[in-house]
Amino acid sequence: MPIAAFTLAKRLRGGETVFSAWCGLPYPLVAETLARDGFAAVAIESQHGLWDVGGILAGIAAVRQGGAAPLVRVPLNDFALVSRALDFGAEGIIAPMINTPADARAFAAAAKFPPLGERSWGPHRAMTLGGVADMQTYLREANDHIITLAMIETRTALANFEAVIGTPGIDGFFLGPSDLSIALSDGKSIDPLSKEVDAHLDTMIAGAQRARKIPGAYCHSAERAAALAKRGVKFLAVSSDLAMLRAGAATALKALKA
Repeated sequence: MPIAAFTLAKRLRGGETVFSAWCGLPYPLVAETLARDGFAAVAIESQHGLWDVGGILAGIAAVRQGGAAPLVRVPLNDFALVSRALDFGAEGIIAPMINTPADARAFAAAAKFPPLGERSWGPHRAMTLGGVADMQTYLREANDHIITLAMIETRTALANFEAVIGTPGIDGFFLGPSDLSIALSDGKSIDPLSKEVDAHLDTMIAGAQRARKIPGAYCHSAERAAALAKRGVKFLAVSSDLAMLRAGAATALKALKA
């Protein structure tokens, strides 16, 4: 494969289950450590996380140095950062609040080169990290080596799910369970494990499988990720760096107080 260093798309399209770390703390060393500790992918969280653009640039390289595939969740409607993160060497983009076919087309346009999209040229760092010297090779292969995951988080997105997931250039969906639970309860509660969220997830998994697209989800724990993997979700973000840090500290303090 010409871009042999980019593995995420091949693994997911081949039916593998990929567990990803979720990194909101703006430190490349943290992202690299999660990669080195065995996660196949690390998502740099720049929607609610603390990363700036310079940090994303360094974080992508750090994840790759640690042996994992780097992804970036971009802020709401920040399609400019989609193409920049890909130019920096990200192998996947997670975009929040993709509610309509128009949202999906705008996302795909920023992430994919023609004929699928309108991404402009400038992937010099990505080519360096991928070990690709020839521009024509990168241009020819890039669309197949980049994963676009549209977040489903609202009633509108659920109503438009088939159209969103069927949009050319959209490779899969990514469930935002907390925001979806807020939307489904009309803002009355947050429960990412609610029965209503779970029922919609089953429908989305089936729809993605019919469309030959990738089902993805954020999971608050490893146990939840393992359970969703058995239900057919293929890309699973597991907990977060901050949650893991807090859990480790709590375990240590409990032992010290015993």
